[in-house]
Amino acid sequence: MLKFGLFRSLILQVKIIIMTVDKYIKSFPGSVQVLLEQVRAAIKANAPDAAESFAYQMPAYKINGKPLVYFAAFKNHIGFYATPTGHSEFAKELSQYKQGKGSVQFPFNKPIPFDLIGRIVRSRVKENLAKKYK
Repeated sequence: MLKFGLFRSLILQVKIIIMTVDKYIKSFPGSVQVLLEQVRAAIKANAPDAAESFAYQMPAYKINGKPLVYFAAFKNHIGFYATPTGHSEFAKELSQYKQGKGSVQFPFNKPIPFDLIGRIVRSRVKENLAKKYK
């Protein structure tokens, strides 16, 4: 059994780190920050009512409390996560990129398809809003 003094000491040593999208973006080199801000802008322009948050250690967006899209930076790419349904409609356009179930990697050595990101976001907004009225 822990003595109260030791327990209190352990609690005081715990650090709570609150991550925001701004802090996340600023944690990367300048050239990556620019790309992340552009991805963020594409999402916000196409889902202006989406709630911006931080989930799964990456920027996250929700509509009606339901996940919309996520994105994250990695060593050589930006990962974009629109769930499997968000990718299936755009399978042909996304075929040139490395993909997983509900994810796509946009490499830094190619232009990031911001227009495509915007269209995927619009599609996910429609999908989420349709679920609201079912």
